[in-house]
Amino acid sequence: MASRRPDFSHRGAQRRRGAAIVSTIVLMLFARVADAQVAPEWAVKASFLYKFAPFVTWPADAFGGSDGPFAICVVGDDPFGAVLDQAVMGQSIGGRPIVVRRMAKADRTAPCPVLYAGGGAAQVKETLQVVDGAPILTVTDGAGPTGVVDFVVEDGQVHFRLDDDAAARNGLVISSKLLGLAVSVNRRKAAP
Repeated sequence: MASRRPDFSHRGAQRRRGAAIVSTIVLMLFARVADAQVAPEWAVKASFLYKFAPFVTWPADAFGGSDGPFAICVVGDDPFGAVLDQAVMGQSIGGRPIVVRRMAKADRTAPCPVLYAGGGAAQVKETLQVVDGAPILTVTDGAGPTGVVDFVVEDGQVHFRLDDDAAARNGLVISSKLLGLAVSVNRRKAAP
């Protein structure tokens, strides 16, 4: 009877496949945990986008008519996805239903009282230049140029900075209550 040697190459292949499967499962679990940690941040930011509105006064022509919806526009990359749509569902501001508009490029004539500028620093800069001086509350996310509102995350909490001088250039008035909640404020320059 011939002795049979174990086939180590077969066992090695099985172990490698098993290790690959375990690695894939661990990565999937890690991704779910990471998503669970990211999702609350974006949900908070999405809620802020429409909760800023009662604390801001816009010129009368900012809404594109007396009966139009209150639009929150997302220009460029959209980090919110369905979270923003869910946050504003059934909400209204001043009797106007809130709608979300997603745009590839900024349009200063579009009725967008609140505009989130997404994308890389160059795209955010371009968006802010296009709408500078328009009655729009611009919102950015701490990467590069900043809008009237700039989100920052400190100690795992979402906060925001305000540029009241930029708000003045856009014809907006920000309530002192909202100014008081900001982690920092670039104060409005005195009129000459």
